[in-house]
Amino acid sequence: MKEESDTPRNSSATGLEIRQLIAALADPSIDNRHRAVLSLGRCGSPAVTPLIDALASAPDADRRWYLAISLAKVGKTAIVPLLTAMATNRDREFRRYAAAALGEMGEPAVEPLIGAMATDDRELRGFLSQALCRIGKPAVEPLTRRLSDGDEIIRSCSALTLWQMGETGLPAMMEKIQESES
Repeated sequence: MKEESDTPRNSSATGLEIRQLIAALADPSIDNRHRAVLSLGRCGSPAVTPLIDALASAPDADRRWYLAISLAKVGKTAIVPLLTAMATNRDREFRRYAAAALGEMGEPAVEPLIGAMATDDRELRGFLSQALCRIGKPAVEPLTRRLSDGDEIIRSCSALTLWQMGETGLPAMMEKIQESES
């Protein structure tokens, strides 16, 4: 995925232009859909709320996927609004694709994802963990640090996420456990 700073922004896009680009995500031509994804990513923060709203009401998995990738292309400015929407929208499909978008954003989403795990919503924590697993290696060190967090839920979620990462996360977790036992 391109870094946010590598993508020229067009934050002057109008609401109508953004809605037209979102509609183009359903175009029969895959080339038109890909162009719409890139254009939405270049729109930056003005596209975040319309994209999240469209994701919440998307009629099918294909549309959800293109909306999620568009949000990932927007980058950092979409992280907090996506996490907020995931906390309030309990629809599993919405959460699944929002987590995919966050996972595609990579390292910038790691700390906000870990912080958002301090919730009583078990299902939401599972989706946040999936996003961290999707990010992979860049999430290992921050998750390992949180194994000694004061918040029991964060500690537990960090351990479970590292375990779920398998070969990527388990060695760091085991090392941290051995350090704390010494």
